[in-house]
Amino acid sequence: MNAGPLPPSVAPRLASGLEALGIDPAARDPLLAYLALLARWNRTYNLTAVRDPLEMVDRHLLDSLAMQPFAAPLVATGGRLADLGTGPGLPGIPLAIACPGLRVTLVESNGKKARFLREAVRQLGLEHVDVAETRIEALDRPGGFAAITARALATIPLILQLGGHLLEPAGRLLAMKGVYPQEELDALPAGWRTVESHRLQVPGLDAERHLVVVARDGTG
Repeated sequence: MNAGPLPPSVAPRLASGLEALGIDPAARDPLLAYLALLARWNRTYNLTAVRDPLEMVDRHLLDSLAMQPFAAPLVATGGRLADLGTGPGLPGIPLAIACPGLRVTLVESNGKKARFLREAVRQLGLEHVDVAETRIEALDRPGGFAAITARALATIPLILQLGGHLLEPAGRLLAMKGVYPQEELDALPAGWRTVESHRLQVPGLDAERHLVVVARDGTG
């Protein structure tokens, strides 16, 4: 299934957002190719409720890329990122494009979404990205990841319950949230603690966004 054309206003909208986020403009074209593929598949397979490509730029691409500064250090260390319940590849695919060399595993149990992910990885030539078509708790890679992330998936305690086993001893959960999730952090399971939190600014979105970092007790 080939990607179709995007409205002409999409490219400058994305370029402006990348500049605001301080991301290499070389990421624009592969991000546009991903967006075109997503928009085309979405017409048939309903991969996301957001259907307008311009809206996808803000709510999918730029929203995902706002956490790029927290994923980029994994490239230097060779650590792998697991994107749990990734859906159509968010934030994992935009992050892999914006951070060349970032090793990402896209975890998705829905068959049609997993098929799209494999096609996107193939068409975009994302050599360091693999797709795990499985439920999060069934992924048999204990301690295999330096970081896990999830976007609009579940509460932080539930994410840890389902995917905490995937983290190496000093690994981090990079949780993407809207408003600051104080109640969720108050309910962290035993053995986990909040390391830091950051308010994110997403170009084109007038809504709160936070990145919360959670780690095991006793880790630096």
